Amino acid sequence: MSQENEYVPPKVWKWEKASGGQFANINRPIAGPTHDKVLPVGKHPFQLYSLATPNGVKVTIMFEELLARGHKDAEYDAWLIRIGEGEQFGSGFVEVNPNSKIPALMDHGTTPPTRVFESGSILLYLAEKFGEFLSQEPAGRTETLNWLFWQMGSAPYLGGGFGHFYAYAPIKIEYAIDRFAMEAKRQLDVLDRRLAESRYLGGNEYTIADIANWAWYGQLALDRAYDAGEFLQVQEYEHVQRWAREIDARPAVKRGRMVNRTFGPQEMQLHERHDASDFEHNTQDKR
Repeated sequence: MSQENEYVPPKVWKWEKASGGQFANINRPIAGPTHDKVLPVGKHPFQLYSLATPNGVKVTIMFEELLARGHKDAEYDAWLIRIGEGEQFGSGFVEVNPNSKIPALMDHGTTPPTRVFESGSILLYLAEKFGEFLSQEPAGRTETLNWLFWQMGSAPYLGGGFGHFYAYAPIKIEYAIDRFAMEAKRQLDVLDRRLAESRYLGGNEYTIADIANWAWYGQLALDRAYDAGEFLQVQEYEHVQRWAREIDARPAVKRGRMVNRTFGPQEMQLHERHDASDFEHNTQDKR
């Protein structure tokens, strides 16, 4: 970038124009609702309000994995929140998540009902509630939580950093793409080194750490994110590749990826999920 075109920040930043490329219409510097809208409530105690982004997929995979293990009480209603249309700023959604981000969960099986927001918090809440996908042994539990929180702290550099500047920004900025491509590859290397010594991130058992990280890094390794597989040479991370393919083959993961999905092949899109039979009868190719 030439010196003549270099941006000089003002003394005080003001919100005077939309910014954010593809997401400019929903970006704003304030919190709170923009309109009144009551959230729908279905027949199950668990009410999920989400979209099949990586963060949303974490939770639907978790529910499907719990159901696959025979936990009938993990049945859930999944309602579609179209974030591109600003539905996360409705008053009902903001009551569940004041940060206006998906996914958001209400557990109506408690008195009073419990709200749970942030995908990592939802995974931990469900793991503890059902006693699954999180070791009760202190060392194993701690290692799982290490990698769960690693993902929560690292993925913003992948999505909001690399993904934004590589795929969504209105202009290509070499410095920004180089900066975050380097970080994305460093993170893949961190995972690859861990998975060279362990089948799963938390140890020998599949846990919420794998669910959380797979939703971001597993799908990246399988070239499902930002059309960036070749650019980042994701096939070089052989242990991440092994782990990503193994988790991708799980039936519950396949189902979880479909819920609240509004893109890709219509047979992979289940906009709302209220019953297990919806996977067979209510995907978009059958509607």
